[in-house]
This record gives sequence, structure tokens and C-alpha cells, in this order.
Amino acid sequence: MARPIVLFTGPWADLPLATLVVQAAGWGYTGLELCCWGDHLEVQRGLRDEDYCARLLDLLARHELHLAAIANHKVGQAVCDAIEERHQALLPDHVWGDGQPPGVRQRAAEEMMATFRLAERLGVTVVTGFTGSPIWRYVAGYPALTPQLLEQALQQFAQSWHPILDVARDCGVRFACEVHPGQLAFDLYSAELVLEALDNREEFGFTLDPSHLHWQGVDPIEFVRRFADRIYHVHVKDAVLTLDGRAGILSGYWPSGDRRAGWQFRSPGHGGIDWPNLLRALNEIGYDGPLSVDWHDPGMDRDYGAADAVRFLQSIEIEPPPRSPRLFRP
Repeated sequence: MARPIVLFTGPWADLPLATLVVQAAGWGYTGLELCCWGDHLEVQRGLRDEDYCARLLDLLARHELHLAAIANHKVGQAVCDAIEERHQALLPDHVWGDGQPPGVRQRAAEEMMATFRLAERLGVTVVTGFTGSPIWRYVAGYPALTPQLLEQALQQFAQSWHPILDVARDCGVRFACEVHPGQLAFDLYSAELVLEALDNREEFGFTLDPSHLHWQGVDPIEFVRRFADRIYHVHVKDAVLTLDGRAGILSGYWPSGDRRAGWQFRSPGHGGIDWPNLLRALNEIGYDGPLSVDWHDPGMDRDYGAADAVRFLQSIEIEPPPRSPRLFRP
């Protein structure tokens, strides 16, 4: 059975959800990954208002859409980050509060716990998002990271996320951390460190977004095979290297689409990712969850791109063979 193709709503957070569901259904999506910003999913309102969840699910059902996952990347980022002014634009006012870093991190952790409780009410089993990182500034910078600082960061990460994941466990929900530059887990080896720091608890796994691995030079297929039992969610976004001898693979100081950057995001099928073989790798590990289009392409109209992404995935998605003990299992 083909995996459901759903839409990550973040790039359309400027639109009311009531408008977006009409468009998403028309583009051919069968479900949504609702983001906790804009008016798409309001965490505290969902816990406070007894009718909120029922109204939201009814809205989706009237357009033959299902709720595939909940995304709370912006709040998750603040759980372990070194808090600064940039975070204020990401966070709800009640999480930002007075802006003092310890309080912001604590309120962000509480909001993530609330997100898992809301997921349980909505019948959703996967919450996606970021974790933040207290040491990202050291990854490609000077002075260099020391083993002691790394160990302290991993301990801080575990102390912050264990209580959040306890709530996830109690709610029957898993957290799919998006492996992404700016996070403690940004490539294969750092993902291993993060899992080890959390004692490999089952509530914590990964959102595979191959675009963020591809531009770093990490093979998404190797990542899938290494974490066969931890791929809890998949984002579909493409990327292309645009190296011209003047820039490298770091993001630089430039906005998305600036020609001085050494890489760019692309709509699925318009970049450098080997999607047919990546889908085969997902078949190998038995991933049958949604393919969630996290659309981003500075050179394409977003509505055109959203519809084009569905057509592309439908054209390459293949039915996996019956499971067999002889099939490769990492």
C-alpha cells in the first residue's frame, strides 16, 4: 500500500487553516502535518477548549484529510538553545515571558509537554520538532569544542528532554526529532550521540529530512539504514549544491535563494536527492508512515510547487514487496 502523501503546513502559516485545507485537498494531499504556529494548531487553546479538537478534526474530515502528525519545531528549539533575542520571534508570548533564558527554556519544555498531551487528545502518535543545541556555535567555529563541553551539553540535553519524553510515554506519543543543522543531532554521528545520551529510549526517534543531510554531504540512505528502527517520520524536501568555487557548504550570511550560497533548497524532484532509491531504502526498513512535503524552493511559486510535489511522489512511489526474513535488516 502506498504511503500517504501529506503536507507540512509551516510554509503556509500565513493562511488560515480553513483556507489551507481547501487548497491542500485540491492539490491531492490526503492529510496534514499541522504546525503549532499561525492559527493551524494552538496548543493551549486545544487543551483549554473542550470542543477545539473535535472542530479541528471535523474541518479536516470534511475535506477528506487526516491529521498525520503535529509539528512544534519553534518551541522545541528553545528547550536547549542558548536563548537570545532571535528566539522571541519564534515563541508564543506565554513561552517567551520576560525573556530570561532559564525561564524561557523551562516554559518551552512545559509547552512541549502540553503538545504531547494535545496530540493524545487528537489521536496523533507522532510529534515532530527540534530540540535546540547549547553548543551549535562550536560546530564549525573557533575556539574549538572540547570533550568536556560536549559531555556537559549531552547531559544538559538529557536532563531537559527526559521529563518531556516521560510525558510523551504516558500519552502514547513518540517524538520525531528533525536531524538538522542547528540541532544537537545534525548528522549521523551526532544522532548516535543523542540517542545514547537518552539511553536509547523508544519515545525518541528521528524525522528524516534528506535535504538537510544532502547539502552537508551526508548520504540519506546511509542514515535510513543506520537508524532503521528510529525513522518515525519523513519530510520530503530537495536540495542542490551550487558550489562555484567562491562559497562552501555552510549557510553563510545570505537569505534563501541568494546566489552567493553554496546550496539551495528545491521542490521535490528538482534537486540532487536520489528519491527513487531513498524510497526503496524506506521500503527496506518497513517504513509505512507518511511522506510529508516540507516545501521550500525560492525559485518556484509555492502553490504550484505543492501540487507538483504530489505528482512527483505519485510518479516514483513503488509498492514494496511482501516482507521476508531474507530482506536486509540493519
